[in-house]
Parts: sequence; C-alpha cells; structure tokens
Amino acid sequence: MAAFLQKLFKSRKNTVTPPPAQLRNPRLPDKEEDQRPNEQDARREQQQALLANGADELHLEELAVAGVTAEIRLKAANGLTNREALQRVQKAAKSRDKGVYQVVRQKLTVIREAEEQRQQTIATIEQLVKQASDQAASEDTKLFQARLETLLKQWSEVESAASTAQTAAFLEAVHKCRERLRDLQAAAEKLQQDEQKTGQREETLTLLAQTLDELKTHPDDALPSLSSLDALQKTQENRWLEATRDTQVSQQEQKAYQNLMLPLRAYITALRALVQHRDELTELASAGNPADETSTQRAAELIKEINWPVDYAKPALLKALAQAAGKKKQPAPATRAVVDQSSQVAELTAVIGKLDQALEAKQLKESRQLFKTAQQQLKALDHRHGKPFQARMQLLGGQLRELSDWAGFVTQPKQVVLCEQMEYLAEQPMEPEAKATRIKELQNEWRELGGSSDRTLWARFKQASDAAYEPCKEYFSAKSGLKHANLQKREAICRELETFVGQADWSAIDWKAAERIHRTARDEWKAAWPVEFRDNRGVQKQFDHLLRQIEEPLDAERTRNEALKSDIVQRAEALISHEPLSEAMNLAKSLQEEWTAVGITRHREDRKLWQAFRKACDAIFARREAQRNEQQEETRQADRQLEELLGRTGQLNEQAPQQEIAAQLEQLRATAALQVSKAQRERRTREEQRLAALVDQQRQAARVQEWIHAVRGRLDGSLEPGSLPSDWQKRAVALQDLPTAELVIRAEIHAGVPSPDQDQGRRMEVQVQRLAEGLGNHGGPETGDPLEALVAAWCLDESRDDLSEEFASRLIRTLEAPRT
Repeated sequence: MAAFLQKLFKSRKNTVTPPPAQLRNPRLPDKEEDQRPNEQDARREQQQALLANGADELHLEELAVAGVTAEIRLKAANGLTNREALQRVQKAAKSRDKGVYQVVRQKLTVIREAEEQRQQTIATIEQLVKQASDQAASEDTKLFQARLETLLKQWSEVESAASTAQTAAFLEAVHKCRERLRDLQAAAEKLQQDEQKTGQREETLTLLAQTLDELKTHPDDALPSLSSLDALQKTQENRWLEATRDTQVSQQEQKAYQNLMLPLRAYITALRALVQHRDELTELASAGNPADETSTQRAAELIKEINWPVDYAKPALLKALAQAAGKKKQPAPATRAVVDQSSQVAELTAVIGKLDQALEAKQLKESRQLFKTAQQQLKALDHRHGKPFQARMQLLGGQLRELSDWAGFVTQPKQVVLCEQMEYLAEQPMEPEAKATRIKELQNEWRELGGSSDRTLWARFKQASDAAYEPCKEYFSAKSGLKHANLQKREAICRELETFVGQADWSAIDWKAAERIHRTARDEWKAAWPVEFRDNRGVQKQFDHLLRQIEEPLDAERTRNEALKSDIVQRAEALISHEPLSEAMNLAKSLQEEWTAVGITRHREDRKLWQAFRKACDAIFARREAQRNEQQEETRQADRQLEELLGRTGQLNEQAPQQEIAAQLEQLRATAALQVSKAQRERRTREEQRLAALVDQQRQAARVQEWIHAVRGRLDGSLEPGSLPSDWQKRAVALQDLPTAELVIRAEIHAGVPSPDQDQGRRMEVQVQRLAEGLGNHGGPETGDPLEALVAAWCLDESRDDLSEEFASRLIRTLEAPRT
C-alpha cells in the first residue's frame, strides 16, 4: 500500500504519509496545509532553475511531461532536439497537454522535413554524379558544353553536402567531360581548318584554270606579262603547299592541280625563252625567207628551244620566225640491197596496206612497227621484185617522218609535263599504295603518247620514276610478308572450322556459341587481308565450303525460332482486347519471358518481329495506363467533391446548432464510398472525428444542463422523480450509503475540481478508498458515468436531509467544469 501511495503522490517529494488515524480525520493539521503551497513553489523554482542552467535532453524530456506549470512544460518541449525524445513526449502529451503536443508535433515535422530535404539532396548528388559519368561516356555530343555547364551549376548548389568520394567521382567525370570537350573543340577547329584549306585549293584550281583559258585566247600581237605570270605561279604554288599541309588531299584533286600547274610552267618557260631571244627573233623574222642555210637552221633551233605550247595562242613573232625557218629538206632514202625472194611480195603488200591505214589513223607506234617490218621484208626481195615497192616505201617513210615530227611536236610538251609530274611525285610524302598507283598512271600516259625518240627526255622520266618508286619498295616488300602471314592465318582458320564441323553435334549444340563461331570466323577472315590472290584461291574455296556446312543448320534453327517468335507475336496481338486486363498483363509478361528464351534468329527478321511484339505489348499496357488515368480522373473529381464538403464543415464549431453539425456529419460519412486520394481521406477522417466530438460535446453539455436542473429541482423541491431517466434509481441505490459531502467530493475528484480546504483530508481518504476499490478488481459504486451516478444519488435518495445550497453550488460547479 505504501508503494502505491508513493506512486500516487510522487510529485510531493517531501510529504510524509500520515498514519491511518490521520487519514480518517476529515481535516489535516494546519501546519501541513501551510507547507503544501511552499513545496509546490519550491518545486517550480527548482524546475525553472534547471531550465535556466541548460538542462540536458533527459531532464528536458521529464520536464516537458511532468513540469509543474504549463510554461515550464512548453519551455522544456521547445528545448528538445532529439527525435526519439520528442516522439516519446508527443505520445505522453497527446491527451494530457495540448500545448506541449502541438509544440513537439511541429518540431517533429521540422525534423522530418529536414530529413526529407537531406535525403533529397543526397539523391540529387548521386543523380548528378551519375549524369556526369554518363555524359563522360556518352556518344551524344549535341549541346555537350551546355549540358556540362548545367551539371556544374546544379552541383554548386549541393556540393557542400556531398561526401569526399562523391566529390571525387563528380570531379573526375567533369575532368573527362572537359577533356572530351577539348577534343571536340579541336576536332571542330581541325574541320574548320580543313574546310578553309579546301576552299583555298578550290580557289587555286579555279584561278589556274581561268589563267590558262585566258592565255589560250591571248592576242598574238602582244605578249603576256612575264613578271605577273611568274608571281602568279609562285603565289599559287605556296598557296597550294599551305592548303595541303597536314591534311588529306584526294588523288583526283592533286592530279587536277598538276594538270593545271604544269602547262602554266611550260608556258612561262616558253615565254621566258621568247623574251630572252626577242631581239634575235625579230632580226631573223625581218629577214624574210633568207637564202643562207645558217639563218634557217638558227631559226629552227630557236623554235625548238622556245618550244611554245601547242594549245596556246602563238605570238606573231614566232609565226614570222616559223615562216623564216622554212621546211627542212628530206634526206634521200638509202639504197637497199635487193634479195631475190619473191615469196615475200604478198606479205610486204599486206604490211604496206596496214601501214597505210595506220598512217592515215595517225597511229605512230603501230606505224613505226609496221614500217620496220616492211623494211625487213623489202630487204629480203631482189632488185626486180623490190624495185616496184621502193617509191612507195619512200613515200610511206616520208609520211612516217611527218607523223613522227607532228607527234613529237604535239607530245613533247606533254612528255615534259609527265616528267615534271613524276619529279614532283617523287618529292611528295604519300601513302605507298596511292603513290604506286599514281606512278603507274603516269607511266601508262607516257606509253600512250608513243614513247619518245628523245633519249634525254626518256632518261629524265625513267630517273624520276625510279626515284618516286624507291620509298614504295620497302612497303611492298613488307606487304609481301604480310600477305604470306595472312594466308597462314586463313589456313589456320580453315583448320579450326574443319575441326569444329567434324565434332559438332547439331542435335544438342549451343546455337548461340555456333553463331558466334560463324561470325568470328568471318570477321577474322576479313581481317587477314591482304593476301596473294593466286595462293588464296584454294583456301577461299575451302573456307566457303566450311561456312556453308555451318550456315545450313544455323539457318534451319533461325527459321524454327522465327516461327516461335511469330507465334508469340500472334498471341500477344490476341491479348490486346483480352479481358480481364490484369490477366492480359500477366499473360503478356509470360510471353516476354518466352521471347527471351527463344534462341537465335536472323537480325532483320528478329527486328521486324520484335517491333510487332513490342507494339502489341505497348497496346496491352496502354490499356492499363488508360484505366489508371480514368481512375485518377475519378479520384480528382471525388477530391473536388469532398473538398467542397470539407469547406462547409470546416466552418462549423461548438457554437453551431447540433442538428446542423449532425447533418453535415452524416453527409461526410456518406462520402466514405468515394475513391478519394490518401490526403483527402485523412482529412475526411480528421474532420469526421472533429464533428463527432462536437456532437458528443453538445450532447454532453445538454445532459449536464439536465443534471444541473435536476440538482436544483431536488434542492428546492420542484423535482419530479418520474421525469428522470429510468436507470437512475438503480444507480442511486448503489450510492445511497454515502454522505452528501462525500458525493460532492467524489464528483470533484472525478472532474479534477479542487475541494475546499476544510474537505482536503476527507478528499484524501476518498481517494485512498477509491484506489483500494480499484485494486480489488470489483466495480465500484460509480459504474458508467460516475458524475451521472452521483447526480442520481443526489436527486433520488429521499433519506438525504443534509442537502444545502453550498453542496449544490459545488456540485453544479463540478458539472460545469470542462471534462477531458
């Protein structure tokens, strides 16, 4: 019992439990009455001092729950920062101290929001690190710099909350992004430079072409400016060198440049020689057609030295010089020995006919060969058979020399150009394959011109060809070794494929591995290039045969798997309109698993089937999305409907009529069937509880007024027992032995209303008695609403003759006191 008493009065630390005799005394000693307020004040001061000195979390938690005054409890609650302590205080103060409860609840809300903000910041940091890493590895370079700047700006906002590892990861990704950005910028600059160089080369080619066209139509009575042409040549050469440095130039473009620059150089060379010998040329040209052979020979030498390009307008001075030079006399044909061999006549006649045709077609090379053959056959004839052919041979010989002179005059500048092109090619650092190809092209052009009788010119071309081909020798030597090594690789591939085909069990093979072997073999075969064509023939046939042996079962398996996937597509398309939707979605997921389990297929066919299957699955799940959107729309409409009702009920308070509150409560309860959102559902529950509490509060207030009316009616004798509730008689009987004073004290104890000082001792005895009754586990006399039972005993116990205005006022004050 002492332990329970100590627990009951634990807030009174210095109070000594009175002896039983004192407990039965209705009045406590005056000395204890004087000490109780002092102890309360001392305890309050002690708690205030503890708060002022900075209490720890444990003491603040105790003060927030058991502080003497509301001010102390609120101040202690405001000082709490530990989340767990705040949760315990919230739970303890929920139905006891609304002020502390609200303060703690707000602090917990702030802590929760701060935690959510921290988690959101952490998620943002992780997302930014991932985005930076993804961008560093992404192939998408569109708006690369703008995206990087956006990431840096977002990072600056959360950088202070990032860990060291996260900061390092982000900075490393940013470093990679910046390196890549520099590479992109360098590539862009390189591309811009290449475009500028391409433009410069195009302008050079255009200018050279225009210059040559102008020179072809230049008036013959005025010479072009040698200094201007020389400056143009050097300028465009330097311009071309700058435009081709450190950049790829196509072979066609380089050839176009050479085909334009070489004629310009030949023209400038001829013009320079013409200017140097202008005075001599003028003198020879003014002499007319001199009889002395020396002047004629000198004029011919000058014409040959100047070597004016054929396709360009010849100056008037050169035309006059050509007239002055005249034609060279043809040497007399040498006497041929006659061989008596009449059988050669027919063959010689045929050869002469062919020679005549070749000369008419101006085919110099063929004409030379045929004329040489005809001369040999003529030598084999005797004088009688050969004499008829001599005049014809002399005529053909003259025609051949004229054709040779004409061809030499036409081809020599072109051969000079070919020499210059070959010399230029020898100086250029080019890829060996391209360089060798260009060498062959120039050599073919030389042969097409019919060769050259000028041995010096041929030696120049041969020397330039050898110099140009010299760097290619080492490459082609290495390429020959590479071809041999590649051939060995291909032979090894065939051996491996032959082993695989011989050991393969196509009824239980790993088809994906077989497909991978097939693909790898083809890739490695292509990589083993170049090879010698002749040596590769047999190996290629063997490889093709082995591939067909692998491809046949692979194609059969692909066809079978494509049929399986086609069936899956058909089943998926059938599910688009299948009901119920949940079953269709589950079946679609099963089909997706089936699809994954199917083996190899052809890529193109698989892509078509996959697109059809994906389209069907999207249509199935689109139905779910549409259904979800429909439900969301219904929820939004229900939320708006409930929001209107909550707006009306929110204006109701304890002053509103009870009938109106009850009607609004019924309307609110009727919305329970609506599919509202979670937040609105919680608001509806809270509002429903509030309105129900208002209804109960008003009903209780009405009942209390009825009780007060009955209390006063019993006191002034106007109470009619028949108007009271029927169960009051039974409840009054249980309390009929209690004195009226104890009835009032019991009411005050239950309502928490203080009793007068003179009744404090009696109140303590009643409290102890009620505690003992509670420990006995039998229901006390005050079952149900204790206050109602006490009022029933007041009104219906006719034996009570000590009713007084004082007791009635105390009882009424107790009934009017707020109840928790």
